[in-house]
Amino acid sequence: MSESAICVTIISMTSSEIRQIFLDFFKEKGHEIVPSASLIPEDKTVLFITAGMQPLVPHLMGELAHPRGSRLANSQKCLRTDDILEVGDNRHLTFFEMLGNWSIGDYFKKEAIEWSFELLTSKKWFGIPPEKLFVSVFEGDKEMGIGLDGEAVEIWKKVFAGAGLRVDLGDRIYAYPKKKNWWELAGPGPCGPDTEIFYDTRPDFLLENQGGQAGNPHDPKVHGSRCHINCDCGRFVEIWNNVFMEYEKKQDGQGGWIYAPLKQKNVDTGMGFERIVMVLQNKETVFDTDLFSPIVSALESLSHKNYIEETSSFRIIADHTRASAFLIAEGILPSNVDRGYILRRLIRRSVTHAKKLDLPPQYVGEVFSIIGKIYQGVYPEIAAKQGEITGTYLAEAEKFADALERGAKEFERLKETKRKSGEKLISGGEAFGLYETFGFPWDMILDIAKESGLEVDEKGFNDAFAKHQEVSRAGAEKKFGGHGLVLQTGELKAADEAGLKKVTRLHTATHLLQSALRQVLGGDVRQKGSDITAERLRFDFSHVQKMTDEEKKKVEDLVNEWIAMALPVEMKEMAIDEAEKFGALMFQKEKYGASVKVYSIGEVSRELCGGPHVANTREVGRFKILKEEASSAGVRRIRATAN
Repeated sequence: MSESAICVTIISMTSSEIRQIFLDFFKEKGHEIVPSASLIPEDKTVLFITAGMQPLVPHLMGELAHPRGSRLANSQKCLRTDDILEVGDNRHLTFFEMLGNWSIGDYFKKEAIEWSFELLTSKKWFGIPPEKLFVSVFEGDKEMGIGLDGEAVEIWKKVFAGAGLRVDLGDRIYAYPKKKNWWELAGPGPCGPDTEIFYDTRPDFLLENQGGQAGNPHDPKVHGSRCHINCDCGRFVEIWNNVFMEYEKKQDGQGGWIYAPLKQKNVDTGMGFERIVMVLQNKETVFDTDLFSPIVSALESLSHKNYIEETSSFRIIADHTRASAFLIAEGILPSNVDRGYILRRLIRRSVTHAKKLDLPPQYVGEVFSIIGKIYQGVYPEIAAKQGEITGTYLAEAEKFADALERGAKEFERLKETKRKSGEKLISGGEAFGLYETFGFPWDMILDIAKESGLEVDEKGFNDAFAKHQEVSRAGAEKKFGGHGLVLQTGELKAADEAGLKKVTRLHTATHLLQSALRQVLGGDVRQKGSDITAERLRFDFSHVQKMTDEEKKKVEDLVNEWIAMALPVEMKEMAIDEAEKFGALMFQKEKYGASVKVYSIGEVSRELCGGPHVANTREVGRFKILKEEASSAGVRRIRATAN
């Protein structure tokens, strides 16, 4: 973003006020305000919630009515891991909030665009001058058989005209291809064109250059011939995205995709909370807002160093500690796999930069206290779990400190070897040695190498890492008697044979539990996620209301009745169509391959599954429901055990 002053007439607001104004606006438009879902998604194929719409996919697909209605809005906690190495610049974050409003088969493009403009520009709400806004639309795609989103163009023209601005396609409204203005999941699901809203940070620059057409970002007399609203120069900041879900992405049976009309038209919008706070608070970067400035000030005071001189380290610590606080509050602990590995990376990278700033150990407690205060009105769990968060963070930091000291000596030895030989490249094997022996994450190896004027062979590192994984997987399959498939699903947390047996028993219990829930609560119940350890099972399922004590007892009794019947557990491998005729429970047929495994438990359960299972239900043991609670909107969660 430009370092020059931004000329604005916006009244500065606190971040808490901005979040509340957004929610109040959509409440006035008939939306139900729903709480943020957990950072941990029900879909176990992804690690974290990365967008506000993820928890709503079944509703957007028309598979399930939302219990709160067809108009919803919230601020959703999100975490994205692909930008970890970019954190430290002026805009990238790992944890962030996404403000969103949704229409589930209700209103569509006209209302979504008009309300976006009203919220952003009305003096009653955010009060951004209309001339500072630019928009993009989908230009169409011949291969998809879908043309320009002319409807969105016409709506935007009328909206801008109402604010006294005469615009057209190519002037304040710009069309971009699928890569920029089309939203879809990697696999099948709802999708559609989108329209993005950009904020111009340089209106003063336009006014100084009257030789070009004011308002035209492509004019070379204004900002250079290569600049456009979607470029990365930093002048234009995307602040809102309206996705018009009017298609369903399906497999065509030949390895490609087709786009068919969705049975209901939806609107899915997302406004990056930190970005809109930056805009409305007249700040140059997200780190200058009241979401981060108290953290930065504390770090300056504790380190006796200047933020301007050590900008990147201050930003990395501020971002990574904030993200770590939210992850630990969700019950995630540092580990070498999945979500735990991401948390470990965040902690270790922030510890490395804290060491560079000579921060005393107590900085962590003070920073987490500040984060708790920043979010006390909306995410009180951060303050409530401050002791747990601080303790977890410090335990990992201390564990890493020893390895860091030994690894630093090894890195110095490696640098000296390179200096003597005149080499500038750290091989993949050398980099992997730092990772495997000393626990140096890849991004940390890159950071230290860069500071030393060295490069790292990324491909060689990845090859060494892949080889290591293959060896580990082969060993696991041997140790666990061929159940390597289950280890790859992320369900098994046990690391010994006894643990595997316990997990296997609980895995079979989840099948019995789902059948019992469907029998007691109705056939609309469907599994939304599960997590199994050697101690307990966690089962998420679709259901609107809290279960009564009577319903819980009926489910528990039914499961135990089936266990006592010593029902045989059998597996058959068959074609997906055959499995469907066989009556196997499946909710999204298209996500499975041509051949599937079907596990039958007597006549009470028949599901697609990868295993493993007990041979007879009597092996499961006595089933006991420990707790039933809400997981997210329209989803309940049961925690249970079997002894």
